[in-house]
Amino acid sequence: MTIEARIGIVGGNGWLGNAIASAAVSSGTIDGKNLILSGRSGKRGALDVPGAVHTRDNAELAEKSDIIVLSVRPDDFAGLNIDASGKLVISVMAGIAADDIAARTGARRIVRSIPNAAAAIRRSFTPWFATPDVLDSDKRIVQALFDACGEGAEVPQEAHIDYCVGLTGSGAAFPALLAEAMIAHALSQGLPPDFAARAAKGVVAGASQLFEDRDSDTSAIVQEMIDYRGTTAAALQTMLDNGIKHTVALGLEAAAAKAAALGKPA
Repeated sequence: MTIEARIGIVGGNGWLGNAIASAAVSSGTIDGKNLILSGRSGKRGALDVPGAVHTRDNAELAEKSDIIVLSVRPDDFAGLNIDASGKLVISVMAGIAADDIAARTGARRIVRSIPNAAAAIRRSFTPWFATPDVLDSDKRIVQALFDACGEGAEVPQEAHIDYCVGLTGSGAAFPALLAEAMIAHALSQGLPPDFAARAAKGVVAGASQLFEDRDSDTSAIVQEMIDYRGTTAAALQTMLDNGIKHTVALGLEAAAAKAAALGKPA
């Protein structure tokens, strides 16, 4: 689907807003001339998005756009003053409820979403939630925009978005933490730093392709490895016995709690 509407991204020069803009243009989902990007520093530091207009004036962006993407830090939202009445507003902010977005912007057609850092390479899994006033035509645009960044998926409840702050938003960083732990242990065993880094990153990035297929069953993959009763089984069983699932759950809960705190006034 090609998006013909004019999209304004508040914070479009930041890493996430810029990644969304770049993915949408490079995929052919939108023509750069239909993008307007705002940022406090003008265009400085942003990747080039061919044809896009850059501004520091959010009011100008809102006036000239049919769709407004809010890509600012949650703690900057309270200082945002735009009139989005009658427009579709797509938020990528963690923790800011749809009702609060409506109250500040005047919009009624609101979508909340949680992209992640992999949007920069068009690999973000992005859940999104639409308020009742969002039109079917709006939803098609939202899906196309997030498919350009990887894969979009609608969820039926706004609470699911708050939970996904950890699952999909923060979760993109978890493989890096796993690789870091593997590297640290390899170094403790005397392996050369360059080799340790290449090995750990290669395993994490490469082996994830085993379950990239959406129909694959990760639990079946783990159980098959355990049933083989080899070296991999020894490693997996030890991690399970030492509470890896509990540790991951604590991390997801911490991310959701942080998101909830972001949405509350200081």
